[in-house]
Amino acid sequence: MTNNTRTAESVTEGHPDKMADRVSDAVLDAILREDPSGRVACETFLTTGLVLIGGEITTRSYVDVDAIARRVICGVGYDRPNYGFNGNDCAVLSTIKEQSSDIAEAVGHSTEARSGAARDPYDVVGAGDQGIMYGYACRDTASLMPLPIVLAHRLARRLTALRREQRLPYLRPDGKTQVTVRYEGTRPVCVSSVLVAAQHDPDVEHQRLVEDLERLLVRPAIEEWLDEDTSIMINSSGRFVIGGPASDTGMTGRKIIVDTYGGYGSHGGGAFSGKDPTKVDRSGAYMARCVAKHLVAAELATEAHIAVAYAIGRAAPLAVSVSTRGTGTVPDEKLQSAVCDAFDFRPAAIVERLDLRRAIYEPLSCYGHFGRSDVDTPWEHTEWIEDLRRSV
Repeated sequence: MTNNTRTAESVTEGHPDKMADRVSDAVLDAILREDPSGRVACETFLTTGLVLIGGEITTRSYVDVDAIARRVICGVGYDRPNYGFNGNDCAVLSTIKEQSSDIAEAVGHSTEARSGAARDPYDVVGAGDQGIMYGYACRDTASLMPLPIVLAHRLARRLTALRREQRLPYLRPDGKTQVTVRYEGTRPVCVSSVLVAAQHDPDVEHQRLVEDLERLLVRPAIEEWLDEDTSIMINSSGRFVIGGPASDTGMTGRKIIVDTYGGYGSHGGGAFSGKDPTKVDRSGAYMARCVAKHLVAAELATEAHIAVAYAIGRAAPLAVSVSTRGTGTVPDEKLQSAVCDAFDFRPAAIVERLDLRRAIYEPLSCYGHFGRSDVDTPWEHTEWIEDLRRSV
């Protein structure tokens, strides 16, 4: 058996990029609560003392962007001056404008509708952008996600919980985790290294922090995957007092690999946060994950990789491809045909099937969009397995 390693990272909700994602998704959710048909492309930039929110939004509702940003930032934990960033007194600037009329026309009246070729209402709504959207699933874990990203998220979530529950009251909101897993062939066998970076108060001793986090974070979270050779590195750079936007800018969409599969499968490059579901960056990727998970859950493959290509303004995708990387029970060409029979990749069909015009996105802005059971993620359901099996 070939030995190899795979690595993935995660970040806490106090990481500046994730704070930006959270603000953008909070604005999206606020609009969808009042106007489910609103068009939203909201991006956030954070730096010392400043939150800048921009993008294109068309809606019948009104939302208080300033109040939303401050609520999110304080809720994450940046609510006091000595942290270097304070949601109560930072400047919040909004430069939001309406969606381009050209894009609005392309989405509202698809290529098919304009040419008279629309067959049903799903053909009327065009994709909100061009691009390739990917989905992935594998047998590593019960959630059919790669083990490295699952463990990295588990550590990041627990790091936040230790701070919020005041079990380690010296912790601050920013943090990162990284896990390297050793495989024998395609089977994960152990964690070879763990890396944790945890923001902390200035008066905590480094050795105390290392001992506390190994005892209360690393071992309880991933004990079953550790062995005597596992390397555990905690704050390997030393002090980590200055964090969040005081140490690094934050921007929506800069943690797209953390949001998906930790570098496994593929990523088309488009971010999710702040985008309404007419943007196929989001809805197309959710459907691709749904299909990949169905293929593995139906035992038609042990690994599934879905790619869907879109053209802006066109409802039907340009291409749908399926790769099982040699693990399929039938040829990939047959699975691809079955997938296209069982699933509709047109944006309006995806939005309806996955019920995406709801305020469900803010909780997804950290700890990944896939493999979640703690939040409402319809794309993780596998209720259409029999439809798929009948199509094979």
